[in-house]
Amino acid sequence: MNTEKYLQMIQQDIHSVVFATTDENHYPVTCVIDIMLSDRDGLYFLTAKGKNLYERLKNRPIISFTGMKGADTLSCKSITLRGEVREIGQKRLSEIFEKNPYMKAIYPTGESRMALTVFHIYRGSGEYFDLSRKPVYREQFSFGGGQNHASYFFVTDKCNSCKRCAKICPQNCIDVSSHTAKIQQKHCLHCGNCKEICPLQAIERRTL
Repeated sequence: MNTEKYLQMIQQDIHSVVFATTDENHYPVTCVIDIMLSDRDGLYFLTAKGKNLYERLKNRPIISFTGMKGADTLSCKSITLRGEVREIGQKRLSEIFEKNPYMKAIYPTGESRMALTVFHIYRGSGEYFDLSRKPVYREQFSFGGGQNHASYFFVTDKCNSCKRCAKICPQNCIDVSSHTAKIQQKHCLHCGNCKEICPLQAIERRTL
């Protein structure tokens, strides 16, 4: 899928995500946030100016979140994203209330909405992870010039094709048909078994 489809999935299918920010002492703080809107320019959510979350976002406008859907673990699809945010005030507040009508039960009048402000996640990178497929499937995406921070296991030219890594891989995603083994990144579970068992230390973790 392209990036815009993943952003739509976050807003429409997952909607509520576990959100992480940091406080004044740089300790992580989590809360549940509803992603209210999405477009090709990113994601949008709101908060009230009296909330601690608002202060954290203003002081350190960097967030991370994870959302998931599925009836159980083996049907789970999740998206993790890290990004930068900026406050846009009440610019898209009416649109948010139109597309998320349950908000009217929380803030029923125009006066009660005066403290609300909208934030835009305008730059970020994320990963889609699907446990319902066999083998598992993962894909990276980014928007607004965001950089991918994910790390992967790679086989170096030290490999002598002993095939031990392929035998221990739980997803059978290591190709040993050539002299140097190759990890199929989109199916890798990131368990690290291959790195641990390699007798030549030919497997290393890298950030793309």
